[in-house]
Amino acid sequence: MSAQPLPTRPLGNTGLDLPILSFGASSLGAEFRNVQMDEVFASVRVALECGMNLIDTSPYYGRGMSEVLLGVALQNVPREEYQLCTKLGRFDVNHFDYSAKRVAESIDVSLHRLRTDHLDIVLCHDIEFVSLGQIVEETLPALRKAKQAGKVRCIGISGYPMKMFTEMSEQTELDCIMSYNQYTLQNTRLVDDVLPKLKPKGVGIMNAGPFAARLLTNATLPSWHKDSAEVQQTARKAAELCESRGVDIAKLALQFSCSHPDLATTVAGSANPDNIRKWAQWINEPIDQELLADVLAVFQPVHNISHAEGLPENN
Repeated sequence: MSAQPLPTRPLGNTGLDLPILSFGASSLGAEFRNVQMDEVFASVRVALECGMNLIDTSPYYGRGMSEVLLGVALQNVPREEYQLCTKLGRFDVNHFDYSAKRVAESIDVSLHRLRTDHLDIVLCHDIEFVSLGQIVEETLPALRKAKQAGKVRCIGISGYPMKMFTEMSEQTELDCIMSYNQYTLQNTRLVDDVLPKLKPKGVGIMNAGPFAARLLTNATLPSWHKDSAEVQQTARKAAELCESRGVDIAKLALQFSCSHPDLATTVAGSANPDNIRKWAQWINEPIDQELLADVLAVFQPVHNISHAEGLPENN
């Protein structure tokens, strides 16, 4: 498989180097729409050809289907040609289990589905929905055992609220974190609030969701979208400004999210190979600095406005 390399950045002190744009496989689990098998396999193939050789998944995506299909799609690809990030702890919309027993089981199930003998990164998924005490005292120690056993290379946490990342980094050692929708054209709290506290500790920072659940695209917003009407209306103004300059706002959004030198990677997901090719092309083009400045000015009144997620004490 001829992979076209993307620029890479180190993931904190983990020893892993990640492509600046990674492939998110949530769509392969039909999380957002029904997908065809040929789309699934073509998406994975194209992502690797474009240099997106970190693939991010979870047992939650398609309730296991994303991992299973990835295992099939990758079965003839040499293991050294890609890196895998999966998660544990969240298994359905309202089903969470971060017990040590489930950690061990979940890792073994993910290894089996993904047809591999090791996982490069394993994250505790959406921990804002539970007591952080359990993650510190039970979940992460169980993950460290799996790391010592050679099943996992790096461990960390993922979720939405910024407070949770800083609190966890003060209470325990983390290899890395993954945040979503918090380093975008509209919201830069990941870099403003979290980066200054985690970078000195060598914690690797992964960004996900450059399009903020379609907010920063020309697509219709999904019914579950949580940003306020004011944020949505401002995003439409920004999209119209981009369109008036002959640019798709999604292009600017992706370029911006991937540009920060202290974010190891940005994860974007699609089960449409054409989208993935387009993203790889956009990443290799220079960002329009004048347009970027004008768009950031449009977003200034709603800059860093986000919503609560999970337990109140974790926000």
